[in-house]
Amino acid sequence: MQKMISMLVASLAVALPAGAVDKSATVQEAPLRAHLEFLSSDLLEGRGTGQRGGDLTVAYLEAQSKAIGLKPANGSSYRQPVKIAGIKARPQDSTLSLQAAGAAMPLTYGQDWVWGPGDAKEARSFDHELVFAGYGITAPEEGWNDYAGLDCTNKVLVVMVNDPKPTAAEANRFNGKGLTYYGRWTYKFEEAARKKCAGILLVHTDESASYGWSVVQNSWMAERFQLAQGEPGAGLEGWMTDATARKLFAAAGQDLDKLRAAAEVKGFKPVALNARIKGDMKAVVRKIEQFNVAGVVPGTDPKLKDEVVIYTAHWDHLGKQGTEGDTIYNGAVDNASGTAGLLAMAQAAVKSPAKRSQMFLWVAAEEQGLLGSAAYASAPLWPVEKTAAALNNDSLNFTGAARDIGAQGSDRTELGAMAHAVAKKMGLVVSPAKPDLSGGYFRSDHFSMAKAGIPAFSVGGGSDIIKDPENAKKLRAQYSKNYHQVGDEYDPNWDLAGMVQQAQFTLNLGRAVADAPKMPQWKAGDPFGAVRAKK
Repeated sequence: MQKMISMLVASLAVALPAGAVDKSATVQEAPLRAHLEFLSSDLLEGRGTGQRGGDLTVAYLEAQSKAIGLKPANGSSYRQPVKIAGIKARPQDSTLSLQAAGAAMPLTYGQDWVWGPGDAKEARSFDHELVFAGYGITAPEEGWNDYAGLDCTNKVLVVMVNDPKPTAAEANRFNGKGLTYYGRWTYKFEEAARKKCAGILLVHTDESASYGWSVVQNSWMAERFQLAQGEPGAGLEGWMTDATARKLFAAAGQDLDKLRAAAEVKGFKPVALNARIKGDMKAVVRKIEQFNVAGVVPGTDPKLKDEVVIYTAHWDHLGKQGTEGDTIYNGAVDNASGTAGLLAMAQAAVKSPAKRSQMFLWVAAEEQGLLGSAAYASAPLWPVEKTAAALNNDSLNFTGAARDIGAQGSDRTELGAMAHAVAKKMGLVVSPAKPDLSGGYFRSDHFSMAKAGIPAFSVGGGSDIIKDPENAKKLRAQYSKNYHQVGDEYDPNWDLAGMVQQAQFTLNLGRAVADAPKMPQWKAGDPFGAVRAKK
């Protein structure tokens, strides 16, 4: 295995003739395609967190970083340890049940609901009241408190995903049609833990979550992960289907639709259900160490080289799951594409350094809740106050070159204007901003950087495809079915011009930031700008 990786390292690292200097720092398709094909192959077993395929991926990225000529970002090492707790529920050994009006509901784990410990405990017993807490949001700036008057001790909350809808009177509340972080499932779990609740169960709908139940099911039926350090989550975290919620509320003498409507009104207060969660919850818990991989192209300016632009992509996917049929979740688009793109970008960048330093950071465990990037943000390898920007690549465009490029979220900072200028130089336009209905800004690794105060966003692929747009539309439709499924596999027939374009734009924008007289700032009033100001 090591011999094979070494051979691939050698073959990919010599894409340009010895001694050649590429002043334009051009991203090449050949190495990008080679990296993509290898990273998404069955050999790497889906690059799962805590799995053999993940270890092989880290070894590959480390070897490639050395061969390309990146300098180690963590002292003499390319690796940054990320300590993680791996958790897998044991429903077969558990007796956990929902009981309404004194009667237990017949529920199947995976089909009707999923759960596990949020605090990495192997066993816990429950006999706790269920309380409907609306959206589970505490937002003082919106005058909103779904926890009003609630003592969370020994309570398990039932909470809706997403955030309150805009009204005619308050068209811009909670960012209007766009999703705020308050609407993300991660926030719901975090807030329940902060309020010292015994547990929390989210009600899933395709519309509110922006993905089907199978995405939740696949994640929770497998081993899940959380950072081993920091504040623990609630004793129980989980989801239930909308159908399960309806049965539960009806059995408890409540109308779910009426309660949902009531929860849209400011001043809503939690409603105790005539229902409880009872029984023992068992889980297998293990502590593991994963790694972010980071390499640096040092800057050339005597002063500005102490500042850095970071490019990120998560290397992990869902790994191997199950025992029958195709068990490998290859994750070719998500995110072998971004991982490969970053390697190709780094190979170009070392030929033409910028004034500021540039870091290429492959983060672990994004699929488990942005864990690798969160670990980096809490223990950065470069001072946050000297980090100019973080540009993320997650799922590159595999449908062909486009006339536009995505920069959703860039307008929160001065990166927005820079993105437009870089696009124009490349003969592109920035895709028109749309309401962030699915909370995309909060679902990828740049968000961990933004929470630390670093101007950050994910570069998106264009949608105005130049060559055969109808075929591109079909490919995108097929991928929507393959998202987080075993069908996300590499196709040698893919036109990678769109991936190259997206990677090149990211590198060009990063270079513009790296050569600018000053670091970009957040727009006035943005909450993440306040974090930056404190650094």
